[in-house]
Amino acid sequence: MNKKLGIITIILCGMSLLISIITMIVVIVNINNKKEIKEDIQYVLYLGTNDKDTNNPVFDEEQSKEEAKKILIDHFGGYTIQEANGGWIDSGITYKEYTLVIYLSDTTIDEVHEACKDLIKKFNQSSILIQSNKTTTEFYSG
Repeated sequence: MNKKLGIITIILCGMSLLISIITMIVVIVNINNKKEIKEDIQYVLYLGTNDKDTNNPVFDEEQSKEEAKKILIDHFGGYTIQEANGGWIDSGITYKEYTLVIYLSDTTIDEVHEACKDLIKKFNQSSILIQSNKTTTEFYSG
């Protein structure tokens, strides 16, 4: 009887050890596969490209994108730009303006302001519209 009890104890201990090892492996795999999702602020900049004094384009559309890209690369190391067209009426005159919409994440408002100083100077603007949107960020890799 004692021999059977010893064998049963050894089998149960072995099974417990095996279950513990399998559980540890599952936990480690899940930790390594966990996707990092973080709360973030996305800044959206609306950069008009007409000169504030003459209301004429400072650069053509392609050159406007290139000039903005240089500044954004210098400040952030990257950029996302979309093109937009705006318009308004002032004193009965309809104005149109090619506008660059710039999306920035993983940065601070102070860094955005520094880049805007350079953009305002380069494009001779009165201001740049900045929207701050709470968002979540995830780099999904499959």
